[in-house]
Amino acid sequence: MAIDLLTLDAIHAHYGDSHVLHGVSFSLKKGHVLALLGRNGAGKTTTMLTLSGLLPCTGGQVLLGGQSIGALPPEAIAKRGIRLVPQGRRVFASLSVEENLIVAEQNRDIAHPWTLARVYDLFPQLLPRHKQRAGTLSGGEQQMLVIGRALMGNPDVLLLDEPSEGLAPLIVAEVSRGIAKLKSEGLSIILVEQNFELAMGLADDIVVLNTGEVAFAGTHDAVRANPELATRHLGVF
Repeated sequence: MAIDLLTLDAIHAHYGDSHVLHGVSFSLKKGHVLALLGRNGAGKTTTMLTLSGLLPCTGGQVLLGGQSIGALPPEAIAKRGIRLVPQGRRVFASLSVEENLIVAEQNRDIAHPWTLARVYDLFPQLLPRHKQRAGTLSGGEQQMLVIGRALMGNPDVLLLDEPSEGLAPLIVAEVSRGIAKLKSEGLSIILVEQNFELAMGLADDIVVLNTGEVAFAGTHDAVRANPELATRHLGVF
């Protein structure tokens, strides 16, 4: 039985005076993909920023492997093993593909450390472009690069915020294939994704947010068995 690796316990978060997360609680099991779903403005990206330390918790706690990390700065959370792939493909445009990867390298004591060769194996399209400036890549190649860059930090938990946003269907399939491979290798992932079928094809567990609160938390099968849930909170089906 999978154990809980990352736990959010009644998390609150604010942007200034705006109260965005209202007691959000859920857990990511080791080796699972958890899809964090919800309409625009539901609090998905805010949750990811809070988990990565880029937005402070104003209440509750975040536990990684049973240890509280919610009060740590972003660099300390990254060193503990949480890496964020942010929305919007933020590459270091003036650096080459390979320089983007190397700059993120972090030595951590894990069974199979990430190397340049492993990243190029995951996303072969990057290898022939390894000396090319990242800012000249296509949108899909940039998305592969930022995922690879996060992996070079050797994370225990990978946070993916809208990885398919703005990509052509063929490129979405390639990115999805890469995420599926990471899942098969046992990496624990939280996936924020507007593409419902992509999310459902990858996720073991689903959390649905609605105006900063958890409206549903359960398994992939439970969501498939309850289409009314998806209609009400996600606007699909």
